Amino acid sequence: MARILIIEDERELSSLIRQELRHVGHDVEAAFDGPSGVTAVERIDPDLIVLDVMLPGFDGLEVLRRVRATRPTPILMLTARSTELDKVLGLELGADDYLTKPFSMRELIARVSAILRRVELIRAKSDATSVAERIEYPGLLIDVAGHEVFLEGSPVSLTATEFRLLRMLAANPGRVFSREYLLEEVWGGEVAVYDRTVDSHIQRLRKKLGNVAGDMIETVWGVGYRFHARNAS
Repeated sequence: MARILIIEDERELSSLIRQELRHVGHDVEAAFDGPSGVTAVERIDPDLIVLDVMLPGFDGLEVLRRVRATRPTPILMLTARSTELDKVLGLELGADDYLTKPFSMRELIARVSAILRRVELIRAKSDATSVAERIEYPGLLIDVAGHEVFLEGSPVSLTATEFRLLRMLAANPGRVFSREYLLEEVWGGEVAVYDRTVDSHIQRLRKKLGNVAGDMIETVWGVGYRFHARNAS
């Protein structure tokens, strides 16, 4: 059972989604506009958010930005837009997956289950890892067991996907990873994403790692990415 928050202004659709998710055993709450959605996230600390793009107050992309500024909660976006650019935008901002309206409840349940499985797998791997396991570079500390990242001692807020991506690169310094390999290993092959999604996540990681460690992630043109080890400890 997971604690799920639905932020959707179409009340009939919201009610149907709540009914279906509760039917498979989840604890579900709902909000109907951007501001109340952000407030609900802070209040209930959900395990997953189902978030519509078009919302009153402020839209779902703004909700996504505000949530991502403080927490890595998995987010499934709902959108009536169908262009590749619109879909990629949500993923660039940190969404974990998306569904284009109209969609079947069966597909929604499958996407929710896939996201929750990935989160549970990460937690299980962390639990099985020694608490002492860390990946360290000058100014950068990745606490694998604690699922935390620190820059010069200060915590950095990463999404679950960003953490997986950084961990894979940093744990294999010098190894070149193709975009296709990263899509399969980091996203699990369960989400319809694009090569550009990898690029956008790399850009977000570099920005969050800043001047301290952002340049450790190198682009290998025409191939993919690698982590440049410099005086690893």
